[in-house]
Amino acid sequence: MTHKITPHLWFDTQAKAAAEFYTRTFKDSRITNITTIHDTPSGSTDIVSIELMGQPFQMISAGPLFKFTPAVSFRVDCATKDEVTALHDALIEGGMALMPLGEYPFSPQFAWVNDRYGVSWQLMYVGDAPIAQPITPMLMFVGAVAGKADEAVRFYTSVFNDARVGEITRYGGDEAPDAEGTVKQAAFTLAGQAFAAMDSAHAHEFTFNEAISFMVACADQAEIDHYWDRLSAVPEAEQCGWLKDKYGVSWQIVPAAMDEMMATGDAAQLARVVQAFLPMKKFDLATLQRAWEGE
Repeated sequence: MTHKITPHLWFDTQAKAAAEFYTRTFKDSRITNITTIHDTPSGSTDIVSIELMGQPFQMISAGPLFKFTPAVSFRVDCATKDEVTALHDALIEGGMALMPLGEYPFSPQFAWVNDRYGVSWQLMYVGDAPIAQPITPMLMFVGAVAGKADEAVRFYTSVFNDARVGEITRYGGDEAPDAEGTVKQAAFTLAGQAFAAMDSAHAHEFTFNEAISFMVACADQAEIDHYWDRLSAVPEAEQCGWLKDKYGVSWQIVPAAMDEMMATGDAAQLARVVQAFLPMKKFDLATLQRAWEGE
């Protein structure tokens, strides 16, 4: 399938090492591209594209600005208990358990771990259930946005095409501090891709940040404008195609052509494109194309 939305992970210096670790750890996985760009505010920056079990990710080494938090985690649906255990054992090395490997009411074999880099994974045995998308991004609404998962899911599905709200389970009256009726688990799709959301009113020392963002590949300027206008809610967060929505989730609204530019450009082309986009907030596709072509 074509992936319109790609999770983007921001590392200090470890993007290449993390890419090698993840592609060793997950089956059917590979590094698809590595590009180094120069003269950015973070100096020379590695951009690494990988696929894990068919799911594209992009990773960047761009300095120690952000730390991963469990506000965004990745649920990995597994067909066997042994697969859950093997992933757990690999990912927990140098990491930490948030929910220990074991049996839970919702799955006979589950674990929630932060890996050695701080990236958060929920590993779940799903039994005989079909696995259409093995890795699903999970958004956890905490702190100031706890209780807003339902609203957010309906907002996101109004912004994207091929989007729908799926099954929602809700907290009961005996599950304080979570308020009755708030979201225990919600499934939804954006651009045909599966996502999940949950509320947690417990005291957490984290929330959404730029360490994990979602890149939206846009065919033309009209599409860039659409997503930018609908999603951007924090003007001071707008930079180089990045924006932050009203719930604090970070998105990158990027021309689909940028992938090819970064993967195929020579040093001079890359330098021109980088210098063209660094001053931008919302991307101007025509200006980027002129820079690419050397006009």
